[in-house]
Amino acid sequence: MDKLQYRLEVYEGPLDMLLALVAKNKIDIYDIPIAELLDQYIEQIELMREADLDIASEFLEMAARLVYIKTASLLPRPEEEEDPRLELTGLLLEYQQCRRAAEKLREQAAFDTVTRPAEELPADFTYQRVHDPRELGQALRAAWGKGKSLLPPKPESFSALVSARIVSVASQTVFVLRYLWRRGTVAYQALFAQKQDRSSRVALFLAVLELVKSRRVRVEGEDSACQVRLLGRERANS
Repeated sequence: MDKLQYRLEVYEGPLDMLLALVAKNKIDIYDIPIAELLDQYIEQIELMREADLDIASEFLEMAARLVYIKTASLLPRPEEEEDPRLELTGLLLEYQQCRRAAEKLREQAAFDTVTRPAEELPADFTYQRVHDPRELGQALRAAWGKGKSLLPPKPESFSALVSARIVSVASQTVFVLRYLWRRGTVAYQALFAQKQDRSSRVALFLAVLELVKSRRVRVEGEDSACQVRLLGRERANS
């Protein structure tokens, strides 16, 4: 029968061994069962001796500290005295943080990593996206709609404005003065009798207002009896 062999882990120190035992046995690091941990620690040291491994003095020193903590925990202690396991818990937590920091530094400063300055790469303007045909169709229809909005408006859009006759206020002012020069006084409504379109009526109304403002004509009476009279000159005989 072949001799049964064990593969022992290589620990960097007693704290490394204790932390491995805590993780292996799922021990609460804040509430360490010191008797159980001491038994497993001594067992690991015996296995190292059987494998003819050199045991550093720090491993034996830690074993003596665990025996002391176990003895102290069995003895009654005053309420104000701290738990002897607290010092061991603090050492394990500090060592655990150091290991995590060393792991991160090892990843950042690995010797198998090569770094070099950034290299300028030529810009690639090739369109790399792949579109669904329906998406392209929607984009085309949207582009057509935007193109139509940029086109000049059709002539029919201005037909109502271009076809309308533009009547100036000045021309209607001359019309009123000539009309009154021959008649002297006329009914207000008679001035608008021959004005059929809106532009002529608006221009004539504004012309009368300007003449009243400049005191060349006067509007007298109310409603249908309202009359417009020329001022400053006698009515010419015709």
